[in-house]
Amino acid sequence: MLSRIIMLFSLLLSLPVSAHELHADGSFWDGFNHPLLGFDHLLAMLSVGIFSTQLGRSAIWSVPLAFLFFMTLSAITGMIATPIPFVEPGIALSVLLLGLVIALNREMPISFGMAFVGVFALFHGYVHGAEMPELARPGIYAMGFILGTAAIHVAGVTIGSLINPDGKRKRAVQLMGSAIALVGSYLTLELWLA
Repeated sequence: MLSRIIMLFSLLLSLPVSAHELHADGSFWDGFNHPLLGFDHLLAMLSVGIFSTQLGRSAIWSVPLAFLFFMTLSAITGMIATPIPFVEPGIALSVLLLGLVIALNREMPISFGMAFVGVFALFHGYVHGAEMPELARPGIYAMGFILGTAAIHVAGVTIGSLINPDGKRKRAVQLMGSAIALVGSYLTLELWLA
């Protein structure tokens, strides 16, 4: 099982860091693909799902829902072109810090976990909205990236549940968090050196 997960991460690491420029006409599928094709978005949103399984109980649905809520609010800000500072560093830091919180595996209140992911959702949502193609119908495009994000959260919850089904294999999840944090460190360093 662990070897399959490592292979999956190896394949993911071979993708480009960002695929935001791949949008065409702003259809539902363009919106759906935006979080899937942006490697930074993909890792952060998988991390939200994995993190929610570590918290357990109602966090499995409430933490991803908090991310979706704040992401949607911020996407509206991006659509109306209201600037938010430090968006790209915020996205890179989200990968780093979400990976770290998974790696450290500390107990915390679910409300704190919801707020924690909500902060990062603001950066991701802003980019989804700001990079909406001019020809897009905002509602259709937004429904696409919301459902795309939800699908990635479900994948993260599934990964977290499969790796640690009985709560006794926390080390495997922590190693995955460390790998994600390492990628986040690279993304953050790359931004600061650019």
